[in-house]
This record gives sequence, C-alpha cells and structure tokens, in this order.
Amino acid sequence: MFLVLLRFSDNKAAAPDHMAGHQDWIQQGIRDGVFLLVGSLKPGLGGAVLAAGTDRDQLGQRVADDPFVVHDVVTAEIAEIEPNFTDPRLSFLAG
Repeated sequence: MFLVLLRFSDNKAAAPDHMAGHQDWIQQGIRDGVFLLVGSLKPGLGGAVLAAGTDRDQLGQRVADDPFVVHDVVTAEIAEIEPNFTDPRLSFLAG
C-alpha cells in the first residue's frame, strides 16, 4: 500500500488551469481500483492519495501522468506502507 503526498509547489496559482485534467486523473485511478482514498491536505497544502493494488514503479508512472505533476502545480512524494495492524473495518488493507 502507498501514500502519495501531492504538495503544492510555487506554481500553485496554475492549479485552476489543470484542475479538470487532475480530477479526470483521480477518477481514472478510482475506476482502475488503485486509488482507495483521495483527499486534501489541510490547510490548503495539496492533496493525498491512498493507493493499493499496484507496485511502486506503476504507481510512480501513474503519479508522473497527473497533470498537476506534469505542470509543476504539485511535487509528489510516494511512501510505501506495510500494514501491521488494522481496525477490523480496514482488514482488507492488510491482505
């Protein structure tokens, strides 16, 4: 499982120009079953994605294709998580 942090760069002002493409990118990740959760980093710092069902290289390519990354609206950091303990409601993540 992976946590992707998408932190706004100095080019944050360009976000509205690429928002539609970024939202399409998010929806594609959800449709593909790779993105489990997508949300905002507060207060206005960027976004985060919880991803699974992929490997680091494939996820890295997917992240590189995000229009926000392509146009330097955000910088991306990918952290791999190996779940050790989960609440029963999230037990599917431990598999």
